[in-house]
Amino acid sequence: MSTPAPPTVDRQIVRLAVPALGALIAEPLFLLADSAMVGHLGVEPLAGLGIASAVLQTIIGLMVFLAYATTPAAARRWGAGDERGAVSVGIDGMWLALLLGVALTIAGVIFTPSVVSLFGASPEVAEQAHTYLAISMLGIPAMLAIFAGTGLLRGLQDTTTPLVVAGAGFGANIALNFLLIYGAGWGIAGSAVGTVIAQWGMFIAYAVVVGRHARRTRARVRPHLGGIGGSAKSGGWLLVRTASLRAAMLLAVAIATSLGTNELAGFQVVMTVFATLAFALDALAIAAQALIGKGLGAADVAGVKQVLKRCLQWGLLSGVVLGLLVALLSGAIGLLFTGDPRLAQLIQLSLIITGVAAPLGGVVFVLDGVLIGAGDARYLALTGLINLAVFVPLALAAGAWGGTGAGGLATLTAAFMFGYLGARGVTLWARARGDGWMRTGV
Repeated sequence: MSTPAPPTVDRQIVRLAVPALGALIAEPLFLLADSAMVGHLGVEPLAGLGIASAVLQTIIGLMVFLAYATTPAAARRWGAGDERGAVSVGIDGMWLALLLGVALTIAGVIFTPSVVSLFGASPEVAEQAHTYLAISMLGIPAMLAIFAGTGLLRGLQDTTTPLVVAGAGFGANIALNFLLIYGAGWGIAGSAVGTVIAQWGMFIAYAVVVGRHARRTRARVRPHLGGIGGSAKSGGWLLVRTASLRAAMLLAVAIATSLGTNELAGFQVVMTVFATLAFALDALAIAAQALIGKGLGAADVAGVKQVLKRCLQWGLLSGVVLGLLVALLSGAIGLLFTGDPRLAQLIQLSLIITGVAAPLGGVVFVLDGVLIGAGDARYLALTGLINLAVFVPLALAAGAWGGTGAGGLATLTAAFMFGYLGARGVTLWARARGDGWMRTGV
């Protein structure tokens, strides 16, 4: 009989994972709120939101390294007793985020029409996508700085503050979107404006909190070229890793677009549900990042192994529970988003497949978080390219031979949920089962 995990490990995981769950779920809830409100405007606005969201999530997702590189860097310093250094590295990450955000906003506004045209959607859908995307670009600097600030707080073992800020931002987003979409009659443009305002409000809150940490520890707050360059260098491999993830998502959206407008709108709902599940399950990965980084900084290898074991167990169980919930509600989710019984029927089988794959997702996300927390970014980057190479022929086959309608959408969903997630699971487990990633010290 195996020895149970020390209660202190479980308490540490819960202390970090539960608030992280609320903070993580806020991001897809932004998209859920947008999708639900825009969906009631019609199929074309919802399909346009699907294209715009894919582009925005790609841009923002590529920059998630700002959080994922900052968390282990700050956590290692925290574990080694250098709190001032932990805060400094987080502030460097926030300055880098703002610089990247401004550059991406300028480029995004210029190239939005060209990017939307790549999806080959109908003129009506393309117009809706262009409107939403052009406005939403203005919120990118705020979101990237929020990523870096969140990474710093996670490294300091604080996931409660991001929860409070995210909750306030989500509430503001809902209220603003309702007022601007329906009250002001701005349609899909109102959804984008409301979200941008909420994002900048969240940034201001993070700036205040991080400023207090800087004053307390006497960490530098001015831009430091060496620190900014170091943050950029440490996140390079994670950028490659994330690029492979986003490439897989974009390919799936492109295949869904080729199936038809209804299929694209349905796939938008399915992937929104998947994103919500992913962020919920990723709460354990966030806890693993913070605890693994802290443990390796303190050279506590035994504690690191215990965190890995318990997070994996909890990830699997959480995936089972959440997947069962999605499968049971698969007939109602489509009605919630659009009120269209035909679209709800179109996506039901795909939602069931998403629910069945949720336990696999729970394991994948935890293992990903563990290796990010250990700073094993190079391995994640290289295997990310391998995983993408596995998915490409599966996605193309689904588009060519899977057909259209509910069957075609289900085929594409299965290729992503089992083919792509399955490849990630194999490569992550191959690394995590050894000890090569457990490098201790700062």
